[in-house]
Amino acid sequence: MPLFKKILILLTALFILVLLGLALRPAPIPVSAARVIQGPFVEYVEDEGRTRLRNPYTVTAPISGHLRRVILEPGDPVDAGDPLFRLEPAPAPGLDVRSREQAREAVEVAAARLAAARAELEARRAETRLAQQAYERSDRLFMQSQIAAEERDRRLAERDAGLAAERAARHGVEVAGFELASARLTLEIADGQRAGDDMPLVTVRSPISGVVTQRHRRDEGPVQTGEPVLELGNLDDLEVKVDLLSMEAVRLRPGMRVILDRWGGSDALEGTVRRVEPAGFEKVSALGVEEQRVYVWITLVSPREQWRHLGDGYRVEARFVLWEGDDVIQIPSGALFRHRDAWAVFTVEEGRAHLRRVEIGRRSGLWAQVLEGLAPGESVIAHPGDRIQDNGRVRAEFRGVP
Repeated sequence: MPLFKKILILLTALFILVLLGLALRPAPIPVSAARVIQGPFVEYVEDEGRTRLRNPYTVTAPISGHLRRVILEPGDPVDAGDPLFRLEPAPAPGLDVRSREQAREAVEVAAARLAAARAELEARRAETRLAQQAYERSDRLFMQSQIAAEERDRRLAERDAGLAAERAARHGVEVAGFELASARLTLEIADGQRAGDDMPLVTVRSPISGVVTQRHRRDEGPVQTGEPVLELGNLDDLEVKVDLLSMEAVRLRPGMRVILDRWGGSDALEGTVRRVEPAGFEKVSALGVEEQRVYVWITLVSPREQWRHLGDGYRVEARFVLWEGDDVIQIPSGALFRHRDAWAVFTVEEGRAHLRRVEIGRRSGLWAQVLEGLAPGESVIAHPGDRIQDNGRVRAEFRGVP
């Protein structure tokens, strides 16, 4: 066989082997990749919170009685000293038929006693006038030496006794009048009617200048002492209450910066930690896990105009800033994995994945600080799977990540 033909056959066989090798070679694995960036980095813990009034006021009924209709509604402004609601004496309970008849008879008896007392008073007045006239005659006769002094003194004593009897009869008329008024009052309220408009009312006034936040009672009706009627507060003193996991709360200190987001406004609000309560409590999460939680109180420091639409009990998301830096090298936390007791990532270079060990600093949410091992601008696999191998072929896709 000619040499040229042998060479041609050999080249054809090599070409076929190359094509076969390319066909059987594994395809590049598609992966999501991200750039190593350098910029601001914030380490924080976050959780959901609720706004609260720092100094709420619960206005209750000071006495038991009948509550007049409450006109004020939630959101209405009030000034210190403004009337909030009014109370009137409670109506007397209605009487049954027998008791009503007894009350009517008591009125008649009291009226008869009053008439008898008035007649007694008139009789005593007549006796007093007669005794006074007898004393005056005896006094003139005594001055003319026609009767003895004993006779004049006796007439004087009779007059004084008559005056005392007249005073007693006058008091008897007053007592009978009181008894008649009491009996008539019992009869008038026998049907359980409320007091008239001329009865004195108890007016409860606002202790502060603020707004009505809640209204527990609106319609008029009986109310007991201490029953809440209105809730008042000053929205300028609004603060935020967050319950954090105890393992996160121990990292907080009063005065730390807090970013309040997802409250409904376009801009995030600024706040500071006012207090971390020293006692925790147990709370069962939505997944049924028992958690130890701690209340953290936040003071709003943003201008009031920015959060003037916030009210009591509104939801916010609070991010407690533990540490922040300006020029920090960082990567997505999902790119990290453990390799031989150290942190590692897969970088992407010329279509291949390369295993690289890195030293990690602070971690916050979806991002982690890189201290050594990576430089800004390099590419890392965001979520490496089990199929990724060192020096393996990959096809990087940058989807929604820097």
